[in-house]
Amino acid sequence: MLSKEILKKVRKIQYKISRMSNEMISGQYTSVFKGAGIEFDEVREYIPGDDIRSIDWNVTARSGVPHIKRFAEERELTVMLAVDLSGSQRFGSVESLKSELAAEISALLAFLAIKNNDKVGLLIFTDTCEKYLPPQKGRRHVLRVIREILGYQPSGTGTRIEEALKFINKVLKQRSIIFLVSDFIDANFEKVLGIAARRHDLVAVRLKDPREAELPGVGLVELEDNETGRRVLIDTTDEQVKLMVRDEAKQRDEFLAKLFRRNKVDLIDISTDRPYLEPIQKFFKLRERRMR
Repeated sequence: MLSKEILKKVRKIQYKISRMSNEMISGQYTSVFKGAGIEFDEVREYIPGDDIRSIDWNVTARSGVPHIKRFAEERELTVMLAVDLSGSQRFGSVESLKSELAAEISALLAFLAIKNNDKVGLLIFTDTCEKYLPPQKGRRHVLRVIREILGYQPSGTGTRIEEALKFINKVLKQRSIIFLVSDFIDANFEKVLGIAARRHDLVAVRLKDPREAELPGVGLVELEDNETGRRVLIDTTDEQVKLMVRDEAKQRDEFLAKLFRRNKVDLIDISTDRPYLEPIQKFFKLRERRMR
């Protein structure tokens, strides 16, 4: 049974996202994501200029008039939302937790998909695959996806992107669009990410918080790792400590940028201190330009 608070959040997100998806990017979504293949459309008479390789010789022989087969792109797509709800997602120093951002962004992508009659699936993961909703169509299904992300109480706290991608590679038999929503604070997932990127259209949606790269100078602070439970006391005014945090964040940024570029994985970088609509629109525009 969902709490009143969760239901209130679902309604708020539903209203906000419905308005957004009506205002923008529905057409961009359609133009940048291609169908899984081609399907037979019709047989019609040959017109000068048609590709002779498309001639249907059986119909031509029966009718005595040249006919060709026409094919159309198979528009229906499968969109899989793989959402990281590990302990590190329960962090946010500005207005939203990363997990709340994940729910809103997933909702936007799901609404765009159903507006184009595509199927939407959900995988919630931590250090294990926690919840799987097979791809389906329809508004009711999308609302269930949002409710699950907002209300789900994961049993694990760690992060294993490798396990999530292995699971997706196993259950999705045809080429699909995968939005991998995570902060990517993990290791040893490079190989399986490369396999998933070759099989599917993989898009990384990375959630960040400014305090993960820049500590405020507020003196002694006890920090707790939400994934391991380990606590450490640090002096946030110590320049060496601040430099170490900045360097680690920079190295992580560079590692992920190279990894995604090498495997031709598009990246949408989203921070808890900035509106998320702009980087999503930028992603669609860049991808549209690249396709042209």
